[in-house]
Amino acid sequence: MKRYSGKMRVSFDLDEVLFVSPETHKTEKPLIFPLNLIFRERLRLGTPDVVHSLQKMGYEVWVYTSSFRSERYIRLLFLLYRVIFDGVVNGNRHMKEVQRGAREMLPQKMPSHYRISLHIDDEAIICTLGRQYGYNVYQLDAQDDDWKEKIIAQAEVIRKREFSPDAAEVPAE
Repeated sequence: MKRYSGKMRVSFDLDEVLFVSPETHKTEKPLIFPLNLIFRERLRLGTPDVVHSLQKMGYEVWVYTSSFRSERYIRLLFLLYRVIFDGVVNGNRHMKEVQRGAREMLPQKMPSHYRISLHIDDEAIICTLGRQYGYNVYQLDAQDDDWKEKIIAQAEVIRKREFSPDAAEVPAE
């Protein structure tokens, strides 16, 4: 199996990962009126920081969500927090490009299809399927003040393992 020679990709789910409830998680400040009426989601505290840090370290940062929010809506909401993603996969894109009318229902996320090396999600089933479908996943759900550092550390472990010049090629399973 040949390795992808581009930048390593890290993706984040939206609901319960980047979009969280202020009742259960620390959040970024809400957008100002009237934008807060259009964009009601609240970002997990530190979201802009972790995206910017990963991008400065040379990672591509994507959103991979099973929600059907439009790519335009997602990009605009994050732009208001000065965050620009390198790629966005929503439920529509996944159905069109991954599911593609297959008779059997595939998992609702397939990060390996988009050469995503690390996906951050809250759903246990997505995390469990990672090994079977060839992607690394970090489960993030509860409030965690150190979440940014843990994700960056996990990304670095994967980058060293998979993207270092002397990493051995891994045979296809």
